Amino acid sequence: MTQSARETSTLHSVTQPADLRGVTTVEAARLLNRQAQTLRKWAAYDVGPIRPRRVHGRLWWALADIERLIAGEVAK
Repeated sequence: MTQSARETSTLHSVTQPADLRGVTTVEAARLLNRQAQTLRKWAAYDVGPIRPRRVHGRLWWALADIERLIAGEVAK
């Protein structure tokens, strides 16, 4: 195995802590049984039960927030 292949496999095997895991708007919408545009509206108007983070100009929704919302808890 070349060094480049070793580095790539190492990077892909790194797991993130639970509070850093996130999904795209489309994936979050699917999990919440909402339209993706609804989540985009939440982000644009700063309304809605959860807030995304912006990463390189894209919306990133924390799985921890989604899980709390599904469980009926208020996201912090």
